[in-house]
Amino acid sequence: MYTVMKNFMNSNDEFRFNEILFENRNKRYGAYALRMEEGNMLKKSLLIGVAFFASVAIIPLIVNSLQATVIENTKPDDIIFTPIELPVDVPPVVVTPVLPNQPVNTVSLEVPTPIKNPDKETPPAPIKATDGAVIGPETIIGPPPTTITPPKVDVVVVVPEVVKPVIIDTSPPKVVDVEANFIGGINSFRTKVVQNFDNNSFEGSGDLMKTTITFIVEKDGSISNIKSKGPNSAFNKEAEQTIKNIKGKWNPAKLKGENVRSYFNFPISMQFE
Repeated sequence: MYTVMKNFMNSNDEFRFNEILFENRNKRYGAYALRMEEGNMLKKSLLIGVAFFASVAIIPLIVNSLQATVIENTKPDDIIFTPIELPVDVPPVVVTPVLPNQPVNTVSLEVPTPIKNPDKETPPAPIKATDGAVIGPETIIGPPPTTITPPKVDVVVVVPEVVKPVIIDTSPPKVVDVEANFIGGINSFRTKVVQNFDNNSFEGSGDLMKTTITFIVEKDGSISNIKSKGPNSAFNKEAEQTIKNIKGKWNPAKLKGENVRSYFNFPISMQFE
């Protein structure tokens, strides 16, 4: 009550102050109206501000309460499990066709017991009737046996392709750029042949014997494939052995600047007294 009376007195004092201040003045001027409505405007502003901040604080709470979902506490005993029946794999039914009972071709080979004056005598089955028949107590003519013909199988014989071997010609060329020659000269080679030739078997014969020795000079300077051609086989053999026993190397033939194998012919003539 005291506060109300105090506010009333303050407002009354302010009213008298405004009346004194604006005495003999135009009270329609905006300043007078503003001073008179100042208190009300402050109260309205305060109320609007409080209402705005209250709404900002309360609206999120209201929205959350509306969106909340109530979850009931369900006990494990209240859950009912319904068993699911899985389909049982049923094995396929195999239907075996039943063949009709057919009489089997049967032949009775039983010899009848001899009786006196038989009313009916059963003769034994002929030989042809026993072909393909089963022995039984009585003779029954059944259908002919079924012959099962196996399916024809085509046999494909695969003949492997014959790969021809690659033949590399290693024979010496017939024409070379540079002929092979004995290191030391051909005269040195002839001297070695005369010195190493064993003429004990031919002395005193007075014959002139001739032969031609042919051999191959290899790329490394050695000789191989020594052969002789002459009328006397003994002289030919001794000439071949003499060439084999000669120590020394040859300069191989050259073709296009490279060492190659080459043939070399060496004639031998000797006069024995």
